[in-house]
Amino acid sequence: MHHFPIRVYYEDTDLAGIVYYANYLKFIERARSEWLRDMGIDQSALKRDAGLVFVVRRVEADYLAPARFDDLLTVQSRLHELGNARITMCQKVMRQDRVLFSAVVTLVCINDAGRPVRLPAELVRLMGDASPACN
Repeated sequence: MHHFPIRVYYEDTDLAGIVYYANYLKFIERARSEWLRDMGIDQSALKRDAGLVFVVRRVEADYLAPARFDDLLTVQSRLHELGNARITMCQKVMRQDRVLFSAVVTLVCINDAGRPVRLPAELVRLMGDASPACN
């Protein structure tokens, strides 16, 4: 499981002082990028050298409790399923031990033409084993 810290800034909040719902998607996007980086996967090089990028195909999200200005959050990310061209991730935004937001995100690897392509074998090797269920 990968952990990524996030501090809630004023710009992340709405008029009520809670995190604006769309910003959770930004938080989990940053965490996925850092998860890949920590595994040694350089997304810029992947695009430049192989013409491959990851795009979000589907997000299933649950907003469970609000985060507020100045909260220190942690995004937990783990691989749930690895297909030929698809990656499914389970992600949670936590404040200490409390889950505030959870999502199951499906990503697809595409080429420069926008077509799904098989994940390179080296990426599959680096990503390792998937977890059987999102909890």
